[in-house]
Parts: sequence; structure tokens; C-alpha cells
Amino acid sequence: MPSTTTVTSAYLDHKLALAKRCAREAKLAGAKAAAVATLASVRMLPWAKANLNPTGQALIVCTVAGMAYFVAADKKILSLARRHSYESVPEHLRDTSFPGATARPRPVFFRP
Repeated sequence: MPSTTTVTSAYLDHKLALAKRCAREAKLAGAKAAAVATLASVRMLPWAKANLNPTGQALIVCTVAGMAYFVAADKKILSLARRHSYESVPEHLRDTSFPGATARPRPVFFRP
């Protein structure tokens, strides 16, 4: 948003809706990751089943599910924020390629 314009109510409503949608998508991604991690940890821990009491098993499963939830949700939020910040950039700044694509010539002693 250019610095010469004023912030309107519609602009703020749009930003709020965007943030709510981002949070909803992050919660869904985190829940999916937690469900998969829970099933994987239950299936992959026969040692824990044989050697730990139910409280220890539950602690491992909950820790794995919680970590998966927060990692997946954080990754989703960061990817959406990156995408939305890229969309709001003016057109002339979107080209991120380096204009001098040709590299400097290497010194003669580095050439084969």
C-alpha cells in the first residue's frame, strides 16, 4: 500500500479476512500433521509399548503430535505470509532475477 493513501475500512476488513483465512489453513495443516504423527508414533513405537507404562506412552504420543502440529502450522503461516507479501509488491519489484546473469570471467589460471 503506497504511503500517500489513507487506510480505509475495506482495506482493514480485507486484511482481517486474509489473516483469518491464513489462521484457519494453518490450524487445518497442523491438525492433519498431528493426526499423522499420532498414528505413526503409535505404530512405530513397539519398544515403548513393551517397556513403558501407559502414561509414558501417552506422553510420547502427545509430544510428537504437539510438535508436528506446531511445526506444520508455523510452516503454513510462513508460506502464506511469504505468498501474500509477494502479491502486494508493485509489479516492477516482482522480478527477482539478477539482471547481470552472466558471471564475471574467471582468471586464466582457473580455466581448464
